[in-house]
Amino acid sequence: MPDRLQLLSVKIALLDSGIGLLAAAAAVRRARPDADLVLSCDPDGMPWGPREAEDITAHALQCARAAAAHQPDALIVACNTASVHSLPALRAELEPALPVIGTVPAVKPAAAAAARTGGPVAIWATPATTGSPYQRRLIEEFGHGADITGVPCHGLADAIESGDERRIDAAVAAAAQRTPQGVPTVVLGCTHYELVGARIREALRGSRTEGPVLHGSAEAVAAQALRRAGGGPRPDAAPTGSLTVLHSGKAAALPREALVYAEGRLLAAESAARG
Repeated sequence: MPDRLQLLSVKIALLDSGIGLLAAAAAVRRARPDADLVLSCDPDGMPWGPREAEDITAHALQCARAAAAHQPDALIVACNTASVHSLPALRAELEPALPVIGTVPAVKPAAAAAARTGGPVAIWATPATTGSPYQRRLIEEFGHGADITGVPCHGLADAIESGDERRIDAAVAAAAQRTPQGVPTVVLGCTHYELVGARIREALRGSRTEGPVLHGSAEAVAAQALRRAGGGPRPDAAPTGSLTVLHSGKAAALPREALVYAEGRLLAAESAARG
């Protein structure tokens, strides 16, 4: 088998119900400007959170099949909800031909940071995830005894998806009020939240010079996807990678809501520059 590091390009697909995949897509693009990206979203079926597990899996499989038709080298499930409920089914159908990388909230590195600083940790997540058996298992397995508080972020993912600045600010402010004051470490337990990390940090900064350290998943899953694809980081590569957007399996443009966020603007600008 040829050394994939020597290939001119690599193709990474990502799936999510909506624009929560932008953070991981932008992380791939920064690491590999020559990477072709396939963004497979499900606007006809979103949101996935309130659905039953079998229904979430059915929608995730539809997005994955649409992406797989473009022959990517790896698939990122850029959604915590889909990763919880659908990874076994996705891997059973697609692997080993197509590596599937799930997204897990960064509890482990956050707890390790807390062990060094001695401070508590907050996990910002959707109300359905906060206090769920899934989150409890993550804390039990990777929390290493850290003082961890779950913070339900009512309406934040929906606000981010809408691109409505006022709704985003209101939802961030409400979640900040439920967060222990002065917490130094925060896990972003929903892929959407990474798109507004600066706002979250500012809302939690208070009178401190700097806000808390935020732990997201985008950089880690991007790196793992490139490894599984047989590639690796090449940030100095020529920016030749293409962008394909699929909405419920159909070719589409990057939604205008994506342009509210730096990650979406990065993808749009580079795509436009390549004509």
